[in-house]
Amino acid sequence: MNADSRVRVLVIDDHEIVRRGVVDVVDADPLLTVVAEAGTVVDAVRRAAAVRPHVAIVDLKLPDGTGIDVVRALRKNQPDVRCVVLTSFDDDQAVEAALDAGAAAFVLKTVRGTEIADVVRKVAQGKVLLDERSVARRRATHHDPTESLTPTEKKVLELIGDGLSNREIGASLGLAEKTVKNHVTGLLAKMGFRRRTQAAAWVASNRQSSGWGA
Repeated sequence: MNADSRVRVLVIDDHEIVRRGVVDVVDADPLLTVVAEAGTVVDAVRRAAAVRPHVAIVDLKLPDGTGIDVVRALRKNQPDVRCVVLTSFDDDQAVEAALDAGAAAFVLKTVRGTEIADVVRKVAQGKVLLDERSVARRRATHHDPTESLTPTEKKVLELIGDGLSNREIGASLGLAEKTVKNHVTGLLAKMGFRRRTQAAAWVASNRQSSGWGA
């Protein structure tokens, strides 16, 4: 594969051994390439601006801030960057904070190395993913927020979960892009979400646990 067609990855973790392990796993995948590493929030933002990654793998705990700070900064400065939070913190508050900041995936460090590469590939394709244990816990403690959605809003929600843009959703459903945008705004309000990524994460978690929308 041509190097220019590979997914460009930035790895951010303040523990060098952990960071090097993640780098080795990612670089071993022929579809991925690590273009830079960082161990602090400041360094991560600076290096991201220089190398323009497609995906950033971000640890939550950093010496000068948090991974959430990194995700917010990258999403603001480079909206196309997809962020994967890789952490040892397994709690709903951390999941919600990551998704609210704009992260596309939340993965625990107990995951197998090959799974990290798989997550990066899927995130680069527009998917939103959650750790399976977080999925199960969220499923058990949250009601179904789709009950009040219209049939069209449910279809739009499913396609958001597939990683489609408003334009692509419109083409799939035969709707104007502006109409799709209105549906997205409506379903987010009904589901109690503030961001599109939160809706996509809901679809991902419920597909994993219950086959919703399948």
